[in-house]
Amino acid sequence: MPASSSEAVRIAVLADSDTRWKWGALTARRITAADDETPGSESEPTGFVLRGRATPTARQLAETGASTAAPREVTGAEFLREVRDAEARGERYDVVVLALVGGTVRAVLQGLADLGLDRRPVIVTGYVGVVYEKLADGLLLRHGADVVLANSRHDAERFRAVYEGVGAGSDSVVEAALPFLGGAPHRPEEGRRTLVFAAQPSVPVTRNERVYVLERLVRHARLHPEREVLLKLRSKPGEHTTHLEEHPYQRLVRDLDPPANFRLVYGHMGEVLDRTDLLVTVSSTAALEALHRRIPTAILTDCGVREVNGNHHFIGSGLLTSFDRLDRGEVPEPDEEWLSRQGVAAEGSYDSAFDAARARVAELLALPEPPPISPYYTAETAPGYLPGILARHRLDVTAPPVRDSGLRRIVREAARGAYRHGVQRVAPVVRRLGEL
Repeated sequence: MPASSSEAVRIAVLADSDTRWKWGALTARRITAADDETPGSESEPTGFVLRGRATPTARQLAETGASTAAPREVTGAEFLREVRDAEARGERYDVVVLALVGGTVRAVLQGLADLGLDRRPVIVTGYVGVVYEKLADGLLLRHGADVVLANSRHDAERFRAVYEGVGAGSDSVVEAALPFLGGAPHRPEEGRRTLVFAAQPSVPVTRNERVYVLERLVRHARLHPEREVLLKLRSKPGEHTTHLEEHPYQRLVRDLDPPANFRLVYGHMGEVLDRTDLLVTVSSTAALEALHRRIPTAILTDCGVREVNGNHHFIGSGLLTSFDRLDRGEVPEPDEEWLSRQGVAAEGSYDSAFDAARARVAELLALPEPPPISPYYTAETAPGYLPGILARHRLDVTAPPVRDSGLRRIVREAARGAYRHGVQRVAPVVRRLGEL
């Protein structure tokens, strides 16, 4: 790993949502663990969460179960200053994991290149789950990182094809897996019948579709009083995740009269899956977590198999089905070849899924000097696109840091609350008025 192998690898993780923090923190441990380390003894990363409209709450971060230490909330410029100052203190970060959207990754890459460090950290990035939209855009914005992790063989092939197709190097693409797969294999127990619907903040999109899903879940609970039907939610009203949620299920369910065996639940997905006998979703990554544990899984077609829903990713999986079939007791069977290509590794090869990434990071750390950061998007290749990306993030480390007083924090939280209220309450009303 580092030049002195007896020293622990120092890792910084910068994330912009609760799900990306979970991915980044767990990835950091898996790609820097020594070969002789036992699970759970990997290097603990130093965490940072970007301050913005979707900054997760302390509850959301704790619920991921990714780390016992809460990440520090920072701006992009503050993070870069920390990387620079850490080197000055003799506490240089060896690895930086960027668990961010593509545009922010590109901006931070530029910021790290401009720091002029004596030795820059190895930069790792990737995706938190299924990549079903903006494949080319997201990948090209991430180009320039030393390691771009692919969560499956399927993704690795697609990533390399995009990079090679535009004439960019694809050596950075390394096949791995989702870092949060795990848990005990599913063992059906007599008398335990629990259906869990894994909700997503932006899928399905419309209010009518979300009400439809709720009504069908409630109907299923009434048809099967012996079964517990749980609606697993990621955020409470007023909290944000990776995507904005204009129509929270918590509010929509107030207009229904669900039976006692229907409940809303929060918490760590792994703990919810411990008691799940059937995982139902439109396209949540929770499906891959369930499949890894051999939990019966269903991908809904009720609102269409459409790119906007993300369930087109599951074409060929054998998992596509409808509420009508689930109501009749039909459970889909997954296609084994599809599972293998998606990195689910239900057959037991998951333990070695990060070997290539670990070897790549170790190889880069052993170099006298990491190669220059050379992204695809430059002032030459994208003069009409890149300046706007960089300008939006304002990563000027020479500007004096703003003192984060108690009053400033209160004002910031009030502004966030007003923004969320506008998105979740006012905007839908305005749209309905516009349709009159």
